[in-house]
Amino acid sequence: MKDTLSTDLTARPLSKTLITVMAAAIGLIVANLYYLQPLLHQVKGEFGVSPASASLLLTLTQFGYAAGLALVVPLGDLIPRRRLVVAIFLVSAVLMVVGALLTSFVAFAAITLFIGLSSVGGQVIIPFAADLAEPSQRGRVIARVMSGLLLGILLSRTVSGLVAQAAGWRTVYWGAAALLAIMAYVLHRVLPEEPVRSHVPYAKLVAGSFSLLVTLKQLRRRAWFGALIFAAFSALWTTLSFHLSGAPFHYSNGVIGLFGLFGVAGVVAANLAGHSADRQRSHLATIAAAGLIGTSFLIFYLGRHSFVAIALGIIILDTGMQGMQITNQSIIYSLSPESRSRINSAYMFCCFIGASLGSFAAGQLYAAYGWAGDCWLGGGIGLGLLVPALIWRTPITV
Repeated sequence: MKDTLSTDLTARPLSKTLITVMAAAIGLIVANLYYLQPLLHQVKGEFGVSPASASLLLTLTQFGYAAGLALVVPLGDLIPRRRLVVAIFLVSAVLMVVGALLTSFVAFAAITLFIGLSSVGGQVIIPFAADLAEPSQRGRVIARVMSGLLLGILLSRTVSGLVAQAAGWRTVYWGAAALLAIMAYVLHRVLPEEPVRSHVPYAKLVAGSFSLLVTLKQLRRRAWFGALIFAAFSALWTTLSFHLSGAPFHYSNGVIGLFGLFGVAGVVAANLAGHSADRQRSHLATIAAAGLIGTSFLIFYLGRHSFVAIALGIIILDTGMQGMQITNQSIIYSLSPESRSRINSAYMFCCFIGASLGSFAAGQLYAAYGWAGDCWLGGGIGLGLLVPALIWRTPITV
């Protein structure tokens, strides 16, 4: 089937500059979800709450993000995405300022929910880039813009750890707000206009996202994989700062944040997965990624007192997660070109429901069983990925 939507949108080719700006914007706004991960032990101390309560901040952020995916991202199939993206970035900037000012834990917990909800701008940009790309290059274009998301995840943890150590964790929020406001202006200038779309009632648009899960088998399967890889990712990072700040490590915020850099292997994996998807090797890529995720938690358990083992586990986990994520997105964006925003909304909603449940379960298991409980959770998630990966084959024409 000819991808007419992409043809209609591309009055000019998708330039490298535009891809770079889109990637940077995605990375910047997704970073909102991860700034707190290396800082939880410091936030816990300032507000005087337990580790389980502090970990709920990540659950609320991810749940808010899931709500934004369900309620905001589908608007990308109704409202011109240039206007929608700019508005999301501006709202997110304001909420980060509010977060920096709050002194009540209950109020701060509430605002983290809305920060998550307002951080979905990248999930409007990704299907926009997919629309602009040539069909034969879509996997590679998605991989390139997703590289920005991966770098945002990696650098957010590193930068927040270093900034918090030098100037306090609230400075992280002030700096993020300024960068989001600047990026809103840049996106207003560089994103292309779109043709006028036919009107669809908002309620029907939102419901349509989830109806696609019923009608598209490959979307359901990939949503399962997506939910579990995000659960695994959250299971690690929700409790890692507690583990590394205690015995035998006693690491500072800055050092804990630097652990995020070990995930740079995920950027390489994303680009390799994009090429594999374009060459119809999705099934093998899925199996390999699932195996890596399960292996990483075995390494975390066996090497729980070793700096090298934890670093190696992070590299393997991020490689598996990002390889699976790009494979998933390359497949789902080929299912129904006219519904990419709704498909992305349904898929990412499932991912962040998985992420929020992973954070919640990790916090509870860590409180009860320590680091071993977190590793048991990750191992179970790995099996939940590998068994379906072996059974479900991706057809050549999806």
